[in-house]
Amino acid sequence: MTQDLILQAGRRTILMETEAVAALEHRINGDFKAACELILQCRGRAIVTGMGKSGHVGGKIAATLASTGTPSFFVHPGEASHGDLGMITREDLVIAISNSGSSAEVLTLLPLLKRLGIPMISMTGKPESPLAQAADVNLDISVETEACPLNLAPTSSTTVTLVMGDALAVALLEARGFTAEDFAFSHPGGALGRRLLLKVEDVMHAGEELPQVSPETPLSKALLEMTSKGFGMTTVVDHKGTLLGVFTDGDLRRVIDHKVELDTATMDAVMSRRPKTVSKETLAAEALRIMEDNRITALVVEDEAHHPVGVLHMHDILRAGVI
Repeated sequence: MTQDLILQAGRRTILMETEAVAALEHRINGDFKAACELILQCRGRAIVTGMGKSGHVGGKIAATLASTGTPSFFVHPGEASHGDLGMITREDLVIAISNSGSSAEVLTLLPLLKRLGIPMISMTGKPESPLAQAADVNLDISVETEACPLNLAPTSSTTVTLVMGDALAVALLEARGFTAEDFAFSHPGGALGRRLLLKVEDVMHAGEELPQVSPETPLSKALLEMTSKGFGMTTVVDHKGTLLGVFTDGDLRRVIDHKVELDTATMDAVMSRRPKTVSKETLAAEALRIMEDNRITALVVEDEAHHPVGVLHMHDILRAGVI
């Protein structure tokens, strides 16, 4: 087989599967709406089942549903007949996938599901098949031909099934008002979870680590405070602990440029009076955006009374893996 033929085969596969997916648009109809309504009314879980390649795709569909607000898991139909059917309750709903609609292992479950009164959504390529006829709602996942040149290996059909599952998940997500924060709670270990869940209070420095001086503090002593705390800045507070300003490495450079007397200057004369601040409830990702937008490396964390309660450095956010 020549290199040109190899490339042609790859491109033909993509084209055929693209056309098969495009044909799905007209099947987002009353049946699709009815399927979504059944799932939304379900007080239990959406149990996905299917044999062979349909089962592999079904596992992914179940995972997508679960991570987007629809409690769901996959049950192998063969294992269900040998004990795993006990995982399914009367409160659940079944999504059964079979391109032929005649998979023996899936059909074996039908009398048991009917006896339990469990609603069922089928995803089949043949609306007249036994599975489709037994279902409360059937979603049409038929394709004219597989991308496989023998028209045997599940290719276009599994792609279409996967896309139909994604369409269900996204439609349900929007219907439930599922938010990015909800999604993050399902993914606490990943970078997305850290970005959406980690708050400033989780990574800020507080207590004795907070650099703090009064407006009467000489510049020389303020520099010692900055050096000992290691953030390249210090807060300036009044006798009530209210934030008045900050003094940073950048301010020091400006002081030197303006030839200010370092031995006699006090914080009141050289501090920046409108520092960027955040609350401890601010998301760490939002704090990072503020730093980047203002080209600064640290933020003061203050409470509702404008008392500094911590300091957040960009390195803290980077170490936390927010980006």
